[in-house]
Amino acid sequence: MDATETRVVAVRDVGADAVALDLESPEGFEASPGQFVKLSATVEGEAESRFYTISSPDTDGEFELTVSYDPEDGGPFSEYLLALEAGDEVTVAGPFGSDFYEGEERVLVLAGGPGVGPAVGIAEAALADGHEVAVVYLDEAPMHEDRLAAVSEAGGDVFVLADADAVAEAVADVYDDQQLFVYGFADFLDVATDAVEAAGGTTETAKIENFG
Repeated sequence: MDATETRVVAVRDVGADAVALDLESPEGFEASPGQFVKLSATVEGEAESRFYTISSPDTDGEFELTVSYDPEDGGPFSEYLLALEAGDEVTVAGPFGSDFYEGEERVLVLAGGPGVGPAVGIAEAALADGHEVAVVYLDEAPMHEDRLAAVSEAGGDVFVLADADAVAEAVADVYDDQQLFVYGFADFLDVATDAVEAAGGTTETAKIENFG
């Protein structure tokens, strides 16, 4: 979908220094959790844009983006997003990306920091399809804790960890050659790869998004 205007439905706190943007799905917009869109705006006279990964299980009617920010040095685009209110309009294009949920029957998602957005969206979509799901999430200040708790209550295996050294043990508990998804910054991708290899697996067929 080319760049188009859409309406903000809600802006919600989802953790320390993190919000979820609920946006109306433009006509014809279809995407899966794990794909991403580009938000654009003119901020302080300059054209700005950022990519954000879809964190809702579907895009029926509306969809969610999870935005984490640095409260001390968020930058003008972050400040623009945080100032949005229901009824405001934003410019969105996409979806983009090939590393997303496609109905796999057995899913393991490894997420670091803001990677929990696509992780929880994929987990909810997989459970809605009646499939098996496990989530290993590393973050000292977790986001989407209520949704992760609901995934666990619905039968998913969920590990919320604050220590990178615990990732390998958690992966070893649940790894069974499922479709693997990995979302996070480069340092977390290294942690995730080491953990999967320690469990006897490989990331060669994994769907991976490096946030930078």
